[in-house]
Amino acid sequence: MKATFSSQAPKKATNLSLNSELLAEAKRLNINLSATMEKALELEVSQRLKAQWLAQNADAIAACNDLTEKHGLFSDSFRAF
Repeated sequence: MKATFSSQAPKKATNLSLNSELLAEAKRLNINLSATMEKALELEVSQRLKAQWLAQNADAIAACNDLTEKHGLFSDSFRAF
């Protein structure tokens, strides 16, 4: 799947409110908060875009599945298995 953002885009500072105990433990473990948040946000954005796409295309997907169920795949006559 195509990336939803450019990895070359400039960084932008932002403020977050985090659980103080979790933040202290992350700092103790030398976790890079920016990189970790970016990975988590990338995953969340990707999942939501996928869900959005599926919802927007649900009718077409259902129609395609219905057509395939009724008539099989167009390539069925060419399969060797």
